Amino acid sequence: MACVRRQSELSRSQELFQHARSQKVIQTNVKLLGLEGDPDLQFLLQGGDLLKVRSRSWKKTRFLQLQEDCKTMYRKSDKLFKSHQTFPIDDISSVRIGRQSEGLKKNTEEQLESRCFSIVFKSRRKNLDLVASSHEEAKQWVRGLEKLLSNVNNLSRQETREHWIFNCLKKADKDKDEKLNLSEVKRFLRLINIEMDDSYAEVLFQNCDKSKSGYLSGQEIKELYDLLSQRVEIDVIYQEYAKTTGFMSAHNLVEFLMKEQRERASLADAHSIIDKYEPDEQVKQKKLLSKDGFLMYMQCPEIMILNQEHKELYQDMQQPLSHYFISSSHNTYLLEDQLKGPSSTEAYIRALMKSCRCVELDCWDGSDDEPVIYHGYTLTSKILFKDAIQAIKEYAFKTSNYPVILSLENHCSVEQQAVMARHLSSMLGSALVTAPLGDGMPTNFPSPEELKGKFLIKGKRLNKLEANFTSEAAGDDTDVTEEEESSDETDEEQKKKSKLKLAKELSDMVIYCKSVHFNGFEDAQKNLSFYEMSSFKEGKAMKLAKESANAYIHHNVEKLSRVYPAGSRTDSSNYNPVPLWNAGCQIVALNFQTSCSEMDINQGRFLVNGKSGYILKPAFMRDPSSEFDPNTPTPGDWRQPKTLHVMVISAQQLPKVNQKKSSIVDPLVKVEIYGVPDDMAVKETTAIENNGFNPSWNESFQFGVSVPELALVRFVIEDYDSASSNEFVAQYTLPFTSLKMGYRNMPLLNRNGDLLPSAGLFVHIMVLNA
Repeated sequence: MACVRRQSELSRSQELFQHARSQKVIQTNVKLLGLEGDPDLQFLLQGGDLLKVRSRSWKKTRFLQLQEDCKTMYRKSDKLFKSHQTFPIDDISSVRIGRQSEGLKKNTEEQLESRCFSIVFKSRRKNLDLVASSHEEAKQWVRGLEKLLSNVNNLSRQETREHWIFNCLKKADKDKDEKLNLSEVKRFLRLINIEMDDSYAEVLFQNCDKSKSGYLSGQEIKELYDLLSQRVEIDVIYQEYAKTTGFMSAHNLVEFLMKEQRERASLADAHSIIDKYEPDEQVKQKKLLSKDGFLMYMQCPEIMILNQEHKELYQDMQQPLSHYFISSSHNTYLLEDQLKGPSSTEAYIRALMKSCRCVELDCWDGSDDEPVIYHGYTLTSKILFKDAIQAIKEYAFKTSNYPVILSLENHCSVEQQAVMARHLSSMLGSALVTAPLGDGMPTNFPSPEELKGKFLIKGKRLNKLEANFTSEAAGDDTDVTEEEESSDETDEEQKKKSKLKLAKELSDMVIYCKSVHFNGFEDAQKNLSFYEMSSFKEGKAMKLAKESANAYIHHNVEKLSRVYPAGSRTDSSNYNPVPLWNAGCQIVALNFQTSCSEMDINQGRFLVNGKSGYILKPAFMRDPSSEFDPNTPTPGDWRQPKTLHVMVISAQQLPKVNQKKSSIVDPLVKVEIYGVPDDMAVKETTAIENNGFNPSWNESFQFGVSVPELALVRFVIEDYDSASSNEFVAQYTLPFTSLKMGYRNMPLLNRNGDLLPSAGLFVHIMVLNA
């Protein structure tokens, strides 16, 4: 009995130790997040039961809890092999209170409104729709998660890195004794994406094991962390400019800023940096910058590769609408492929939250006199037209205040078109443009600034807009040609195409974006008004952009052009938008639901100007007499030859491609230039074996860029594989004209275009006149 009692006491002692250790880990993470003593965070750490909703018949209780790392949610399932599901806080895009999601609206009763909330993910995974036991509890879940999200997103790069390292150390400590033996150190190295030769790992371990105890603890673990996180490349830069008794003076810092970073800088600027980033008060009082202070400064937003002024709205938004590239989506309602994938209002929300300013609605007759949206003649699911409009109304202007174009592909009967018009009018109200702005018949588009907060309808119209200002009525003829995009028909099939009856109520809502057939540039110049626009299948648009680029540019000065993917892209793949932008096409519609390099380029194009979804075209593409041709760039205002020097120095904390513990990336970096054909180029570094934590390349490249205003630079990191094609790791794309010179950090994005919180690439950029 005594033995049993002793074992019980020992077990209880271990439990108490584990609890104390767990509390210590939590306290460390809570302190880092700045949420000490916060009741909402304590509520999340305690966790609780919630009802998970998938359908009207599938509603099951799930236990949800924030883990001690304060960055992972644990979800307990009653499934035999799925009892420990987790998801990172970083994966959460937003938390929505109430029955806002499609699933909750469809599968729960209205009286549960105040108890419902949804966790929306950045990736293409489904929402987590949940019901709490009370209104107050639902509010506390949402409040706690939003607070946690905000604080995690506001961590500095240094804090994010420390948080991640700390939790990797915790995971490596398998026996939870707050010590690391050699085996656990090797486990830690693999967790942070380093594969080390055993002998080297042993040398590293022995160098840190000052006590010669066979394990690392306390200060020894900190020394291990310091050795691994040391930024040798930044130390070298610091030593070059630290000319004042081993420190960097304000004068030294000004020299660095002007010589390396090519920035105008004064002593006042240097003093401000020292005050903000120097951690040692005694050093700060002497107006000096230590190595630690310089390291902190080199990880601040001012050192990012993207010109911080371009992050905000910086372009003239008073030009006519046709003078802008407009972020545009094709078949916006689809979450996956074009044949059998689901349609969802969530797809509209995701596109709009990414600053998409032109969304497509593929409209067909539905039951109960309610029009539906889906990809006609396929097995894609259907959503109600009115639900899509409601979602668009709610999310259209959350990311950008600038106008949203609703591109209607209309296959409905006259009766259901009238229903569409009623929904548009009643739901969008005064935000819907139903008459030209100002007095009298306009001769040009209004500007994005004048159209702020407004919706424009793109579709067929029964008559000319000029008829609104004369006694001419639409007449009895309600026939128009069916929508161009309904299929990829041949010319013969185009002639046989049936006529579509058009409801006057819907027709009258088409003001600035009347869909017409394209019969050539000469015909368009002679016979089409500025508001009459054509949609081009990618193949035809690419042909025009290659063979008649200058004529296309002239056409797009005064008129809008929309380009859409070929019908053969049933997998929702995308085409390269760059040649179409080079030809001045404004509405280059892509499948936003597909992760690919083309969407990376699109995201890079619209990264700047406050993520407004509108980018002002260069002046030479807004001039009706422009002689610019991207395929044969002759001398002109557009030709401003530059030489781009890029030194790829190092990367930090790259994600694993394969989540297996033993899998370590062999990263290489590709630098790609997109723009006019003469400027297109790709160069790549060598691969670094078994190091995704802090790989170092120090490789330099040089590129010639002749038309910088149309160029984009894409940095892509791949996991080298000698036996097959390389795997994508991360990327970042930005306009050439938004590059900052000097030593620069860049954030990295995953395949879906979402930020990888801890990862980064360090480069040196120099742009010179050629």
